[in-house]
Amino acid sequence: MSISIVYPNLSLPTADIAIVGLGPGDVGEISLAVWQLLHSGRQVILRTRRHPCVDALGKIPGLQSCDDLYEQHDEFAAVYAAVVERVLAAAAKDPVVYALPGHPWVGEATTGALLAGAAEKGLTVHVSGGASFIDAAATALGLDPMEGCQIVDGMLLAARHHPQLDVSLPALVGQVYSRQVASDVKLTLLNAYAADQPVTLIQAAGTPAQRTQKLSLHELDRRDDFDHLTSLFIPAQRPGGSFNDLQELIAHLRAPEGCPWDQVQTLESLKEFLLAECCEVLEAIDNEDDEHTAEELGDVLGIVAMIVQAATEESRFQMADAIRASVEKLTRRHPHVFNTANIPDMDGLYSQWDAIKAQERADKGQRPKGPLDGIPAALPALEKARVLQSKAEKAGLFSRAEVATENPALAALLPPGSDETKLGRLLWQLTALAKCRDLQAEAALRTYAVRFREREAEGIAG
Repeated sequence: MSISIVYPNLSLPTADIAIVGLGPGDVGEISLAVWQLLHSGRQVILRTRRHPCVDALGKIPGLQSCDDLYEQHDEFAAVYAAVVERVLAAAAKDPVVYALPGHPWVGEATTGALLAGAAEKGLTVHVSGGASFIDAAATALGLDPMEGCQIVDGMLLAARHHPQLDVSLPALVGQVYSRQVASDVKLTLLNAYAADQPVTLIQAAGTPAQRTQKLSLHELDRRDDFDHLTSLFIPAQRPGGSFNDLQELIAHLRAPEGCPWDQVQTLESLKEFLLAECCEVLEAIDNEDDEHTAEELGDVLGIVAMIVQAATEESRFQMADAIRASVEKLTRRHPHVFNTANIPDMDGLYSQWDAIKAQERADKGQRPKGPLDGIPAALPALEKARVLQSKAEKAGLFSRAEVATENPALAALLPPGSDETKLGRLLWQLTALAKCRDLQAEAALRTYAVRFREREAEGIAG
């Protein structure tokens, strides 16, 4: 007895270009609509034959692939541009089915480029989806992506210095197609994850050859079996390790069901806490206590998150505004890194920095800063004096060498070669002497610094 299977006669799209996805690998993952398009008699162009289901597609007259273009170009961008050009040229003559691995909108650079090119040439495009590597990997891992999984292209991740990932959420990295990409991905991830972070390598997901292997992050590139069907899964770290976790906690503390103390804090009241926490960080650094330093830095971030949360509730600004301002400013002030500026030495770097800051003020309609401007009033007196001396020396208003000449007795107390301990002892003694004379060392130094700045500023203006 023979059985014949009759497929329903679907209404096929009449577009000049039908972009279809072949799924993650198994021919059974191809949808009926895509299968009928592939066998509709139209010319079929494969982006690549390197896909597990191609041999199972059956006879397709005139089937063409773009694998030759991979041999002609050294960079993927050039390959994809050539692929788009080939498909557009073919579609200008007759309707074309362009078939590619996975889903046309997941990790596929040619789809968007084809749509843009077709629009310019007046060609119509229809996109038919299909299962992607995400579906296959999620099945292999027993993972529900809706629970917060992050998905990123391995090549994009490899090109970064820090991963654009929340470590408190799981992450799926696609297209880890070579040992070199794996090595670069590892180096990027190590800026946010521990070397012993457990990860899972997923190979040939969605095919009979599917396999997974658990290993540590530092072991990732110690193998040679990477290919175009290789993905990487990074499980979530212990909760509480991301800035998002901190922002959620602070927002909860200030919510109606939160803590009365946190609820009443304002930008004004939080200033003193920020200063105090910064001082504790400095003390922990001086003590070379890494665990305590990390703890105190966390406290600083907590105050920062609290300040931003208070500002958010008042519709003043949000965390993204603060971070974006910093990113844009740092990028703008480093044209020698992010542009074509050439800086021959550190003096040139400082001059460029000052010129950029002056231009920023001019763009905002602010008056130019004087050489002694820009010192936060809330700085401790000792740090304020140090910064003021640095600015004054740079402007030719102060000379460290003259201090020893004008105060030989003071220079004798701190001769060349003295260490931090000797300086600390001298400052301690000066503080004690001030106390004996009923003087406030902090106030005295701050007052002198202010008078020095005012005197020199008047001299510059005159």
